[in-house]
Parts: sequence; structure tokens; C-alpha cells
Amino acid sequence: MIVIGLTGSIGMGKSTTAKMFADAGISVNDSDQVVHELYRGEAVIPIEAAFPGSIRNGEVDRSELSRNLAKNPANFKLLESIVHPLVRERELAFLKAARESAADMVVLDIPLLYETGAEKRVDVVVVVSCDPEIQRKRVLERPGMTPEKFEMILGRQVPDAEKRRRADYVIDTGRGLEAARKQVQDIIETLRRQAKSEA
Repeated sequence: MIVIGLTGSIGMGKSTTAKMFADAGISVNDSDQVVHELYRGEAVIPIEAAFPGSIRNGEVDRSELSRNLAKNPANFKLLESIVHPLVRERELAFLKAARESAADMVVLDIPLLYETGAEKRVDVVVVVSCDPEIQRKRVLERPGMTPEKFEMILGRQVPDAEKRRRADYVIDTGRGLEAARKQVQDIIETLRRQAKSEA
């Protein structure tokens, strides 16, 4: 089974691209979605212990947690030490289920793939990218986003140019949805051809 690591900086169109893989019949494990679920489940008690006041109505209040982190960015490491092992458990369960269902390939959608060393756990890395101007415009259109917050997020991410350099494949989402969908299809076909020739 081929494990594809899908990543890309904020605003590059990674979530849209992940959906294109899913539409093509490839199972996707979405780390962000898993985190949302953990923030309503297993992560609540340890996060409240580490960041008092971050819980509302029995789940993690992301905006409260963000405020907490903005006051002391060093706390990102503490948060990651709580959340990453739980995300990894879910990922292993996803991979086990995919192998049992005889899937020929799966996608692990991991926003901080290079930042967390997750490229070692995948066979192929696909980076989603676009021009910085398009990225900036997309991100600043998001509710509650400010230029300062955008810069803080970018500061925690491996630069796009380095991601592109280290990738096996790059999908450019700046040329529209259909062009991106065609690139996704081409990658799937190329990987299937390679797997067949190696079998």
C-alpha cells in the first residue's frame, strides 16, 4: 500500500486537494479533522490541565487556546506534546483499517508534515502550493484572520520554497480547480503504474 503524505502551508489549498483525492476514491486521514475530534474528546482533560480556562462546554475552545498560545508561543511545544501522540494513534488505526481493506494507496493529510518529521512515515510527499500573493489573499479573507496572525502561522511553518524542493510531487492550486484535479489524477495514475511495474 502506498502512503501519500499531503502537505502545504496555510492558504495553499490543501483541504480542497485532499477532497480531490477522496473524490478519486482514495481514503484520506485528515489530521486537522482528527484534532477537532480530539478537542471534543480525549484531549480535553490534558489540555485543560496544561492551559486552564481553555475549555468551554466540555470541549476545547480554539479561540481561547489561541489567545493562551499567543501570550507565550513556547507553549506550542507543550500543546504538541499532548496532541501529536493522540493524532498518531488515530493515524495508525486508519492505516491498519486501510491495509485490512486491501487499499492500494491512502493519503495522510498532515499540515506540519516536515515540521514534525512525518515525511519519514510516508512513501511519497505531495506538496500543495501557489503564488504567495494568492496565498495571502486567500488567508486574509478568512474570518478572524489578521496580517499579524498570518505571519505568526507562517513563522511556524517550513517555507513553501523548501517544501517544494523536498517534495516528490507539487500540485499548483493557483491555476484553478480543474487544473489541480488533473494534477491529482496524474499523480494517482503515475503511482499506480510504478507500483504495477515494481510488483
